[in-house]
Amino acid sequence: MAHNVDETTRFTSRETAQLQAEAATLRDLGWGNAISYSRKVFIPLTTMCRNTCGYCAFVKHPGQQGSGYLSPDEVLEIARNGERLGCKEALFSLGERPERRYPEARETLRRLGHATTIDYVIEACRLVLAHTSLIPHVNAGTLTEAEIAELREVSGSMGMMLETVSKRLMKPGMAHHACPDKSPVLRLRTIEAAGRLGVPFTTGILIGIGETFEERVESLVAIDRIHQRYGNVQEVIVQNFRAKADTAMAAWMEPSHEDMLRTLAVARLVLDPSISLQAPPNLDDRFEDYIASGINDWGGISPLTIDHINPERAWPELSELARRTAAQGYRLVERLTVYPAFLNETAPLAAALSDHAGADGFARSQIVN
Repeated sequence: MAHNVDETTRFTSRETAQLQAEAATLRDLGWGNAISYSRKVFIPLTTMCRNTCGYCAFVKHPGQQGSGYLSPDEVLEIARNGERLGCKEALFSLGERPERRYPEARETLRRLGHATTIDYVIEACRLVLAHTSLIPHVNAGTLTEAEIAELREVSGSMGMMLETVSKRLMKPGMAHHACPDKSPVLRLRTIEAAGRLGVPFTTGILIGIGETFEERVESLVAIDRIHQRYGNVQEVIVQNFRAKADTAMAAWMEPSHEDMLRTLAVARLVLDPSISLQAPPNLDDRFEDYIASGINDWGGISPLTIDHINPERAWPELSELARRTAAQGYRLVERLTVYPAFLNETAPLAAALSDHAGADGFARSQIVN
């Protein structure tokens, strides 16, 4: 889509209901009456990270309970158990480059036979592909083009939240202070590198961490511009901040339900209609309202593993998700980690993906209740 210098002028004077109506119309034209989800397992390969985001409860420092790396056997146990429950996606989500900060991370990697966390991610993906039918989706943070090229051989898709283009948030007292990998420049470079390599990519924004509404729009515009150049952004997530105990932002005000609805509608209007718009259903009790703002996807939901990023927020039961989706006039469908439009762009894993895909590109074996 074409973008003006000041995109916010398109939205600031309009009521949320007006934006929602326009966004919902665009969604219906591009995606019909289907709202999708991916049946996954969440594999937290390491909880160590060199960043110290003010809102994060996932990261564990050496010496804390839960700190470290999963072993290859632990990775396979999660994947095999998920396979038995009908999962098709193995989501690898992990802290960024802890070996650059912690001697303990370097020593653990050495024992595992690797010099870097990314090398171990590659091995873990190969194990899952060799011993299960699950398709890896890798969310390993900022990556070089060479790393993306290697990961492309062992994953169906990749992802990394842009979160925001605001450099202000890296200042002392802000959400991304002391977080070298949260530099907007580095994160945009990662998305661009994935674009040059034709990797189906998931990204998104995190709202309520100190950014302005204008910066949210700027972030969405930045994502869309990369997609216009490379065509590789398969989905964008709009995620609402939830305060966590024992974090620097534990007392931070969370974005309101209305704020989330408005931001989702604006995202649908800013982004190319071909980009899937996702919002997690476990972070708001009234998640079905998101449908009126133009979303077409609920993201990954697991029958086995918790949301390790938001462990206090359980995913809704699939039957409840289907019921509440249907109550809004839409049907729940199961997709793969790669969206139908991108299935032909995943050459390394094309055969594995085709085993899971039906004629419409969604999951051949549908589990929707």
